[in-house]
Amino acid sequence: MPPRKPLRPKASLVVRNAVVATCDAGASDPGLIPGAAVAVDDRRIAFVGPERGLEAVVDVEGAQVIDAAGGLVTPGLVDAHTHLVFAGERAGEFALRCSGKSYLSVALSGGGIAATTRATRAASDAALLETAMARARRLLAQGVTTVEVKSGYGLSTEDELRLLRVIHDLAHALWAEVTIVPTLLAHAVPPERAGDRDAFVRELCEVLVPRAAREKLAEHVDVFAEEGAFTLDEARRVLAAGARHGLVPHVHADQLTASGGSRLAAELSCASADHLEEIDDEGIAALARADVVAGLLPLSTLFLGSSRYAPARKLLSAGVRVALATNLNPGSAMSENVGLALSLACLQLGLSPAEALVAFTAGGARALRRPDAGRLRPGADADLVLWGCGSPEHLAWHMAVNHALVVVKRGRVVHTAAAGAAVDCR
Repeated sequence: MPPRKPLRPKASLVVRNAVVATCDAGASDPGLIPGAAVAVDDRRIAFVGPERGLEAVVDVEGAQVIDAAGGLVTPGLVDAHTHLVFAGERAGEFALRCSGKSYLSVALSGGGIAATTRATRAASDAALLETAMARARRLLAQGVTTVEVKSGYGLSTEDELRLLRVIHDLAHALWAEVTIVPTLLAHAVPPERAGDRDAFVRELCEVLVPRAAREKLAEHVDVFAEEGAFTLDEARRVLAAGARHGLVPHVHADQLTASGGSRLAAELSCASADHLEEIDDEGIAALARADVVAGLLPLSTLFLGSSRYAPARKLLSAGVRVALATNLNPGSAMSENVGLALSLACLQLGLSPAEALVAFTAGGARALRRPDAGRLRPGADADLVLWGCGSPEHLAWHMAVNHALVVVKRGRVVHTAAAGAAVDCR
């Protein structure tokens, strides 16, 4: 008796007639497949490849069908660095900086993180959740299906735990639309604790980190290692405490000065070192040796009016994997504009459009240690985006425009653009 043929998986959703970018072929290769299809079996990818081979592998009868009409289909974007839970605004501070005041001088006069902390502490949980949901959905509408969200505007044990609980509620509220990845951020030493820094850091290590881990409020831990925030030794203590409690470590590194944050990230085998505008050659080599992802945040450089962007080309040439993210926050990157981040990655960081796309998908997933996100391959999460253009080049060239037509999360359509969106882009 001849062997029985295995049953084909039954597709629940099929995208046909697409240019598919798998983002699973390397840092510089988006893995483009023209004339391709993607089939979803419930929440997982069942098929990716040339459309002519689709029905031999997958049963498509009764499936929802999306005709891409030659459009680009990619994995859902992974925004691996945001601070989207906060209250208040800093538009006045922005105006002061536009008139010539420095970021530091504004912060020393009561602005900066301290201003956001005051507003955030005063806001209700419901208000924080409502505004965070709005920001997350603005990202979703631009193709982002996984978002890392940091605490950091509480600056005390109880306030940070409160923010992490808001992030937890955000994750539950948006489960069907966006994956929220919670991170405990040691952002700054609050002014009222400046006289006992050592005791404050000890509290972070011995109270806040263990509670956040025990209550399952955070998966990652991050520290802003910079002059005016935490020293390298302080950051090392917090990150080591996080690692002891099972939290994945990250560093805000070498943003304002070449202070050694990147080398610390390498020393501690962090998942990522983010910012890196001032990283030196020694730091680049350290990240490469330790296989630490470089998180690139060009919206911050633009927003702060700086001319110093992270040296992405040098990082890639040294063998460092890179992630691209928005760094959405009220002080240094008040923007959810994914298209602008992609364009800046090309125009200012020296990435190709293909590299920028991979950095915003597979690169972000690598930074968050989420191997099933950010790439299209059988068995991976069925998170994908149909764009209103046919190539990665167009995404970056048509600057600051939202090209996302259809966003799929866990195999279900969760966003559809209004009629006429990107109609001139193919």
